[in-house]
Amino acid sequence: MKGDITEEIVHVRGIPQKVIVFLHGYIDNCECLNHRIEAFADSFDNTAFHIPEAPLLCEIHEGKRQWFSMHRFDPNDDRKTVPSLEECLDFYEKMTPGFEESSTIVQRYIENCLNLYGLEYKDLCLCGFSQGAMLAIYTALRMQEKIAGCVSFSGLLTASKFFAKHKPNTPPLLLIHGTADNLVRYSVMEYSKEKLEKLGCAVQTYTVPDGQHRITEDGLQAATKFITQCFK
Repeated sequence: MKGDITEEIVHVRGIPQKVIVFLHGYIDNCECLNHRIEAFADSFDNTAFHIPEAPLLCEIHEGKRQWFSMHRFDPNDDRKTVPSLEECLDFYEKMTPGFEESSTIVQRYIENCLNLYGLEYKDLCLCGFSQGAMLAIYTALRMQEKIAGCVSFSGLLTASKFFAKHKPNTPPLLLIHGTADNLVRYSVMEYSKEKLEKLGCAVQTYTVPDGQHRITEDGLQAATKFITQCFK
């Protein structure tokens, strides 16, 4: 089917009883993400760890990928520089069609992963970084059934107006964000926490002091602890 995920990196330890899917960010790919989180991926026993590659070539970097076009909704990247959080969030609200389109692709991929191992939605944790983190949250709320948990690295809740009208699933979430993130501002973490809790989700947060727009070792440690709790 057009737009389906056909490339991935998979780590399997033991006989898979759980599945973790980790979505890479914008201007990224599964190989680069795998390099950053390989030790993390190999730390879960009896688990299949999947890093799918977005099917779309990146609009601004020939060798990278994107889940959907950011410039379609924000051609000048104004979301990064507008002065207020409200103005910033308005751009992400406009991206709802992009998240819906890419989430449909990710949901099909997840269903295939679960069927491969004979597992259920409750056996799945979904993670993501940056655009992949936003997509992970969106997808976790849009899944047919409730998953074990969702981890966001430098992401946020998008499409809050959509979810206010369409009752979502309510998995537990961990939001990880650095205070010095210059691409996705740190203030979106508290905003996302409040909105997600109003939707009915149990939300934990982890702040990376002076953390920039990247996945850090302490963030991965927090994610490991959270995912272990979710799988119990």
